[in-house]
Amino acid sequence: MDLFPLYNSLRISAIATLAALIIGILTAYLVLRLPSVLKGICDTVLTIPLVLPPTVVGYFILIWLSPKSALGSKFWEWFSLTITMRWYASVIAVTIIAFPFIYRTVRGSFEAFDQNLLDAGRTLGLSETYIFGRILLPNCRQGILAGTVLAFARGLGEYGATSMVSGYIAGKTATVSTSVAYFWQINQEQAAEYWVTVNLVVSFVFMILINVFNKPKARE
Repeated sequence: MDLFPLYNSLRISAIATLAALIIGILTAYLVLRLPSVLKGICDTVLTIPLVLPPTVVGYFILIWLSPKSALGSKFWEWFSLTITMRWYASVIAVTIIAFPFIYRTVRGSFEAFDQNLLDAGRTLGLSETYIFGRILLPNCRQGILAGTVLAFARGLGEYGATSMVSGYIAGKTATVSTSVAYFWQINQEQAAEYWVTVNLVVSFVFMILINVFNKPKARE
């Protein structure tokens, strides 16, 4: 059995999760310091992908990055590069969908951290970079890891957006989820059941990891 769909799913989810992690942590820290009204507006805008159907996310990517779009045509003109119907188009889609999971989890961890300790660091003359990197992040690592695993698992099972922007091309854009749909549509039930089983096993493993990272720390 060709394992490319599993490899591609892992590759897409890993790259997208890393991108969402970096953007999510920085965004959560910036939003945390905003006034309440602005914070609420930012929360609403940044978490919209949580409630949007994945196909809508895929639609917007096609509108923005297809060869006929203003931006997509420039990529072709400047770099002879087509974004859509490539595996890296799925990276963009999964990044957008995974971002809110990391953002909300990380911001919750930041808000739960004792802000007085951060203010104490500022009183001692520590830079914001030092406070962020050496005080806040290490003490919020459990929440960050939980959000990362959740985002990775969500990206691994994504179908709606990835099927729209990358489709199913064997050996090129196929993922576990799109393989299930493809083999079912062509009446190859055994192959579809194989990828369903793979999806279930991988999802089960990541749910265990999520529960481990969300386990409350024992009080000393």
